[in-house]
Amino acid sequence: MAEILPIRPLVSEPLVVDAKLLAQMLTCGVRTVRTLDASGKLPKPIKIGGRVCWLVTEIQDWLAAGAQDRATWEARKAILKHPSQHQR
Repeated sequence: MAEILPIRPLVSEPLVVDAKLLAQMLTCGVRTVRTLDASGKLPKPIKIGGRVCWLVTEIQDWLAAGAQDRATWEARKAILKHPSQHQR
């Protein structure tokens, strides 16, 4: 008999956003998003095919943490991911 797989609920909100949607989330223009990204002031984007996108959950977490620059944000993520490696 064939295995019955559970039905996954449809996602009502996007998991990733492009520069245009990120600009809407941040209430700024697309050019501002591109400038912030180029200067390392946004979390690192991911590439899906040829598209540059940001994870919505990461943007939300980044904003909640105070919208730190990329280097500080990446360091913070590394500490949270592997706390025992960063303790003395």
